[in-house]
Amino acid sequence: MRHLSYLLVLVGCLVSAIWLEPVLKVNVLRRWKRLLLTLLPVVVIFVLWDLGAIAAGHWDFDPEQTTGVLFPGGLPLDEVLFFVVVPVCAVLGFEAVRAVLRRPAGDE
Repeated sequence: MRHLSYLLVLVGCLVSAIWLEPVLKVNVLRRWKRLLLTLLPVVVIFVLWDLGAIAAGHWDFDPEQTTGVLFPGGLPLDEVLFFVVVPVCAVLGFEAVRAVLRRPAGDE
């Protein structure tokens, strides 16, 4: 079960934030193109950063705490999912605060 540690933390983060979508009607997932445009640069930049750090020997991942599914360059699936899940949770949180306070973000 320890090999699922990273994945379970990500599931916990997502479960903790996803309720904001239906309860506060933040419409983050409904505006999927906008979300994708938000995620794309984050995922690309940090995947490249991680790959560089792995190649340089500055960064590694405990195989006992990850699923074992590796992308080329030694990047675990869990880490790539981190770069998707955490920004989605952040956007959900931002939009929830915006909805509750009824504040514009300047993109209306």
